[in-house]
Amino acid sequence: MLHLDIHGYNLMFKTDPELFSPQDLDRGTAAMLSIVEFKGEDRVLDLGCGYGVVGILAAKIVGQEQVVMVDINPVAVQLSKENAVLNQVPNVTVYRSDGFRDFSDTGFNLILSNPPYHTDFSVPKAFIEKGFNRLVVGGRMYMVTKRKEWYKNKFISIFGGVQISEFDGYYVFMAEKRDMQYAKKRASHRG
Repeated sequence: MLHLDIHGYNLMFKTDPELFSPQDLDRGTAAMLSIVEFKGEDRVLDLGCGYGVVGILAAKIVGQEQVVMVDINPVAVQLSKENAVLNQVPNVTVYRSDGFRDFSDTGFNLILSNPPYHTDFSVPKAFIEKGFNRLVVGGRMYMVTKRKEWYKNKFISIFGGVQISEFDGYYVFMAEKRDMQYAKKRASHRG
């Protein structure tokens, strides 16, 4: 059992060696959570939730009915459900999905992700492009990685801008949706 104190909440998690960072809170996730501001009215998506740290913390702050958690791994999905019950937020929604493919929820104010970044860029590319479409105007996407340039360029091409914070060798990206169209499409229509 993993015990974590995050934002003043004492949380417990069952983990599995098959999942990312089973021994402790990943430093990248900790960096992202150190700058995310949750608001009471936020509808939050934890994209690639693992065993549920980000989504469960969000549920404690914004309310469990306001949180959706998604992972492709069935072990992660099962543990997220168990950990939600363990931390008294059993009404979070947890889906097994390959990114956005297998669920249709929209209207998110916040999308938070620590994507697999040791692979090619197809997963974060889909997360950023499809995530934009699932956000409300004014909604924000946070993503943490160890690489900077590709992510910076991708966020700018889709959102029109990005704020980047560096913590402990990790880059935390925050982009806000300001329009219904991708930035590169808006730019081409103006030119």
